[in-house]
Amino acid sequence: MNHWMIFPILLPAVVAPLLVLAIRNDIVLARIFSIGCSIGLLVVGGYQFGLASDGLIRTYAIGNWAPPFGIVLVLDRLSATMLLLTAAVGLFVLLYSITGWDKRGRHFHPLFQFQLMGLNGAFLTGDLFNLFVFFEVLLIASYGLMVHGGGGATRIRAGLQYVAMNLTGSSLFLIAMALIYSVTGTLNMADLARKIHDTPAASQAILNVGGALLFMVFALKSALFPLHLWLPGTYANAPGPVAALFSIMTKVGVYSIVRLVTLSSVGLEWTLPAALATLVVGSVGILASRSLGQQASFATLASMGTLFVAISGSNAAALSTGLYYLIHSTLCVAGIFLIVDLVIANRPGFGDALIESPTYPNQGIIACMFFAFAVAICGVPPLSGFIGKILVLQSTQGFSNWPWIWSVIFVSSFFGLVGMARSGSLLFWKCNKTILDFALIDANTPEPPMESTPSTSVSKITLPAVAIGCIFSLIVILSVFASPISQFMNATAEQLYDSQEYVDSVLGKDK
Repeated sequence: MNHWMIFPILLPAVVAPLLVLAIRNDIVLARIFSIGCSIGLLVVGGYQFGLASDGLIRTYAIGNWAPPFGIVLVLDRLSATMLLLTAAVGLFVLLYSITGWDKRGRHFHPLFQFQLMGLNGAFLTGDLFNLFVFFEVLLIASYGLMVHGGGGATRIRAGLQYVAMNLTGSSLFLIAMALIYSVTGTLNMADLARKIHDTPAASQAILNVGGALLFMVFALKSALFPLHLWLPGTYANAPGPVAALFSIMTKVGVYSIVRLVTLSSVGLEWTLPAALATLVVGSVGILASRSLGQQASFATLASMGTLFVAISGSNAAALSTGLYYLIHSTLCVAGIFLIVDLVIANRPGFGDALIESPTYPNQGIIACMFFAFAVAICGVPPLSGFIGKILVLQSTQGFSNWPWIWSVIFVSSFFGLVGMARSGSLLFWKCNKTILDFALIDANTPEPPMESTPSTSVSKITLPAVAIGCIFSLIVILSVFASPISQFMNATAEQLYDSQEYVDSVLGKDK
């Protein structure tokens, strides 16, 4: 066994308690340990990505208990890609956070590492029960991060809604696992793929209900319509770095759905209407948003709709385009939420509200970063957003209703472009007045917020700009090397749909 496979789970699991018990009163030391752990995860993620590139599926039996009876970790192309993506986003978000966000509340760094541990565990685990366990680890950490640093009644209310929705999902997850186990006698994914087709007809209905509940749970975590209502409020009200890290959270649901579908050979044709509805709600929300945070949240929702349009094809060709777009959307969402936080920090008194304001510090730098990410999010050439949407459109050519799909994607992209252009105009181009000009506005106009001086920690933009620039550099790499990356995703999708290879790698060919 390759013991490096457990490292993405073990490293943050060791560092997080150490941060709580021994380093909780030394913020500098906590930052060093947390960044060191994140760099270690990135190195190990790159190593495991290189291992998985040869096409072999590797397993790690914890305690050397043979599956399906013991806990097994599985590394293939998809899990390796998600591990590397999580490590990269986590490191850059952490670099942004150490400019002051990590000092606004207690235990930021332990919660951050527990979040990474839960994410990595969810991407590596080979059975449903431990997927549930890692879901709970990352969700508990996300609850704490969501209300990190206070934020008033609005954030608390959004946090409670987030908790309530996810606790409901966890309850349904347990019920689904109980139903599936009662019929198959196993929760190991490979063992399920082997037994699911041999289920007696009398028990098929129970298995179908369990599978439907399981899909509902994953759709809830992916914010698929109509289970999307928790996302806009949660992401818009979360601290900026936390919302950026949450860009991975919805992808855990997508990852789980991909695993469920490819191993059980279940079709997703009925998911297409929900995907298009998610895309419509997200694009309309981008136009209707009154703050940049809300707009970024609805842009996240729209990207999930586009992603599910590709995945709903239920074939390797369509899935490969969805996987390419998954990487793009994760990077874009992470970057745009960090920019939202920069706008709030440098635009005192006005925050991220989409209204005219006086000029503010670092306006030109933030405007350039916003323009770059807006181009990527809206799918404007030449960045990966444009490439990803072209690939998604091509993958739907075989659908009987492809004209409707193309129309929705084109119109939603136009809505996104108009919404982002409007935001850029209000936040950057029209910010040429002084605070004195606002004092001379007609008396019937509500009095504008008074200007305040930003704190020293948030007025420094060098490290935040570096973090955001690193994320954008990954988008550029994704664009420049679109062809080899797409080929890798094609191989990944083909490997996923070869469920027998997965079963043989986990259980052995003699079973």
